Formats: sequence, C-alpha cells, structure tokens
Amino acid sequence: MIDQGVTAALAAHDATRNGDDSHTSRTGVRRTERVARECTYQDFMKYQPVYFKGTKGVVELTQWFERMETVFHISNCFMDNQIKFSTCTLLADALTWWNSHVRIVGQDVVYAMTWTDLRKKMTDKYYLRNKIKKLKVKLWNLKVKGTDVTRYNQQFQDLALLCVRMFPEESEKVERYVGGLPDMIQGSVVASKPKAMQEATEMASELMDKKINTVVERHAENKRMFENTSRNNQNQQRQENKRQNTGRAYTAGSGDKKLYAGSKPLCPKCNYNHNGLCTPKCYKCNKFGHLGQNCRSFECVNPGSNQRGNGTGQGPTCFECGVRDTSRRTAQN
Repeated sequence: MIDQGVTAALAAHDATRNGDDSHTSRTGVRRTERVARECTYQDFMKYQPVYFKGTKGVVELTQWFERMETVFHISNCFMDNQIKFSTCTLLADALTWWNSHVRIVGQDVVYAMTWTDLRKKMTDKYYLRNKIKKLKVKLWNLKVKGTDVTRYNQQFQDLALLCVRMFPEESEKVERYVGGLPDMIQGSVVASKPKAMQEATEMASELMDKKINTVVERHAENKRMFENTSRNNQNQQRQENKRQNTGRAYTAGSGDKKLYAGSKPLCPKCNYNHNGLCTPKCYKCNKFGHLGQNCRSFECVNPGSNQRGNGTGQGPTCFECGVRDTSRRTAQN
C-alpha cells in the first residue's frame, strides 16, 4: 500500500511539472508547449490588407483574394475570425452588397461561413461571364509590345490567374506564353524547352536584356564611326578651302592686272589686246592719241630725262621724248 501511494504521488507530481513547462521526472528533457495566441483585429490590420470596392471587376477581386489569404497566414488569423476581419475591408459598392446580404440571411449565418464559401459567393457576384470571355480573348491575343518583356510577364500572369480554366496543364500555359514573345528571342526560348512558367519568364527576360544591350552597344559604335567620318570630312574640306584661299591670294598678289577674257588679240608692241595698229603715245606727257612732236604740253613729265645742250644754242634736247627745251633759249636771249 505504501509503494502504491508513493507511485501515485510521483505520477501526480510529474503531471503537474509537465504542465508547467518543466523537466520530466525520468528523462530530464525540458518540454515546451507553445500555445498560439489568438489574432485580434488590431493584429490583423497591422499587416495592411487591401480594400475592395467592387469597381474594377475580376482583376481587383483576384488581387483582394490573394492579399487576404497572405494576411491570414502571416497574422495567424483563426478561421472563426476570417469572415469578420476580411469583410471589414469592403468599401463602396462591395460594402453595400455585403450589408444587404447580412440583412437577408442574418449575422449568425454569414459569420458561420468559411473563407471558401465567401470566395465562391463573391466570385459569382463579380466574375461575369461576358467579362471572363473578353479576358480570355485578350489573353489569347496578348503579345510583347516592343521589347517590354517585363510588362508582358505581369499582364500574362494576371490574366492567367483570372482565367484558370483556360489552361488545365502547366505546359499549355507555357506554350501560350512563348507564343506571345517576339521573334528575336522566341526561338531561343523554345530551344531551351522550359517546363514551368517561372523558368520560361526568367529565360525570356534574360535573353531580352542581352538583345537590348547588344543593340545599345551597336548603336554607340555606329555613332562613333559616324562622328569620326564627319570629323574627317570636315578636316578635308577645311584643308581644301585653305589651299584654294592660298591659291587665290597668290594669284591676286602676283599681278594687279586682271586676265583679259575677250576675243581681241594681244599686241606684242604695247602689250594690250586690240585690233589693228597701236594707238600712238606721247613720250612727253605719257598720254595716248598723239605723238611727242604734236604734244602741246610745255614741260616734260619724264623726270629721269638726261638734258644737255646740242651746241646749236637752241636748248637741251630730252633724250627720252626728243623735245628741245625752248624755255632755256628764251632766257639766254
């Protein structure tokens, strides 16, 4: 009886110590039991869930679903509070619709719903068939604009998420994605045989970046070549103009006479272009039209003339023009 009483006391003591996060009686290992703390509404809102107005259709609704499920996970929100907390983010038309539904079925019924039930009800409300059909057509005709593969990836993933039933298999989605890529990278992506969307998008982005870098480098090289060619042409033109200006200056400085452009022959006697005999020139006054013996000028304009008497008493004679100086004879008389 004593042994049974001691055994029972030890068992009770061990049970009490295990509940107090202590060591076990036999193994000596510390046993920790963590109890998850209940998520409050303030804890839930700290993770910034998005709001839903119901004005942008299926795209807005899909984004709201994804963000809400992420907040549920990281905030450790219990299933009993998921409907209460998530419906607090409804605004505008979506809030009006939800309040009407609550008045019809009652709060006990709506808050007893699961998150799956709420998703289905809101999908039936905002996933209109005609809009889904338009989105499917848009997804099927979606292609890369220019070289913006990043935007194409985002649009394709958003539309594929909305049109889940359009691609039952991952391979079908990859095939449609590759079909919208430009020809410059489509063949390389097909050759790599991607099996998942992530692999296909990463390959397409990497190939497009390489193509863009190649085009940029080629453009820069062509620009440098064009600038060098233009600079060389300018230097050649500048040197040619300099040579022409030098030739003009040399021609202008070598003689004051302008070249004769007429049809009259050059006279070897007077070195002028004319027809017939030379026009007579007076050696006394250096004028054309008369000879020295008929000159009426009283003084000889040739300062270099060597004057001397001829012994006749009639005055010296200019050896250049042949005219006697009669003024000296008059003075002697």
